[in-house]
Amino acid sequence: MEEAEVETVVIGAGVVGLSCARSLAMAGDDVIVLEAADAIGTETSSRNSEVIHAGIYYPTGSDKAQLCVEGKWMLYDYCASHGVPHSNCGKLIVATEEAHLEKLQAILDKGAENGVDDLEVIGANHAIAMEPALSCIAAINSPSTGIVDSHSLMLAYQGDAEDHGAMIAFNSPVIRGEVTPTGTVLDVGGENPMRLRAKKVVNSAGLHAMKLAAKIDGLDPAKIPPTFYCKGSYFTMARKSPFKGLIYPMPQAAGLGVHVTLDMGGQIRFGPDIEWVDEIDYEVDPARGDSFYEAVRAYWPDLPDGALEPGYSGIRPKIAKPGGAGLDFMIQGPEETGVDGFVNLFGIESPGLTSSLAIGKRVQGLLAR
Repeated sequence: MEEAEVETVVIGAGVVGLSCARSLAMAGDDVIVLEAADAIGTETSSRNSEVIHAGIYYPTGSDKAQLCVEGKWMLYDYCASHGVPHSNCGKLIVATEEAHLEKLQAILDKGAENGVDDLEVIGANHAIAMEPALSCIAAINSPSTGIVDSHSLMLAYQGDAEDHGAMIAFNSPVIRGEVTPTGTVLDVGGENPMRLRAKKVVNSAGLHAMKLAAKIDGLDPAKIPPTFYCKGSYFTMARKSPFKGLIYPMPQAAGLGVHVTLDMGGQIRFGPDIEWVDEIDYEVDPARGDSFYEAVRAYWPDLPDGALEPGYSGIRPKIAKPGGAGLDFMIQGPEETGVDGFVNLFGIESPGLTSSLAIGKRVQGLLAR
């Protein structure tokens, strides 16, 4: 097989991979993006809530907290300057029973520790004045939360990368690789198999990042975390949304609970729930919607019977097992991988979309050293 040399390869054309390609290309790197699918962002990047997160919930000092808060403001500025559809619609985190009040204060304190300084606890009257369909006893108002059209965002990242010389090769799965003294050699499949020798490699393969890393001879297997798939299904409703902004219940162990989000067209979405699965499967079981009614009626009692319809599902690329403590993003630069020019991005779940520009900036810095 003929071998070609390239300066930088980014594996994966999701929102984070495209952001990394953009940052590296804008810094002057010669970049090729390898994507196994036939289009950008076909998995996690397009199967989520499309929320611009404020940075409230994550452990203080963690990458999730720091990159989310930094990335949020970068993302708002980017969307405004590049014409990416978005809305700074705000969010209410609602307490629906007395036991939640103490948790509200803990969330407020955590947000303040993370640098989210615009949060406020509001009473039921204030919250219901903002969202008349809501039922609660108190809430946190998060005015810097918003929504974004994730596909338009990825197209903008792709455009920036390509404007600076990057190329995207679709239908190009990485089959295996090997670390050598002169770079990492990647065997690429598809209709036109090729072998690439790259000085720099960014593994941004999302759900497949850990399995991909295990195929690279020369990466330490002990530094590759296990893969766990946490599926979340979303349900929609044909009628007009009764809410202007986002409504979130108390967070759960593996996610943020069945919440209300909106897309840029005003379509309401409920979800995601939590379902640990062994394989990647995006089928939505209509029966899962049965449990949504009780969860949603805790804060919207007027949800009509039979109103929910199966929407879509996404899978969170977890690196912690079911029931385990939530783990941070795992961003392994050359010091961690032990390979010059090699970066692994593991467990880039929420708030990965919000953090995407900040992650791209971080990766470019790691490879500039």
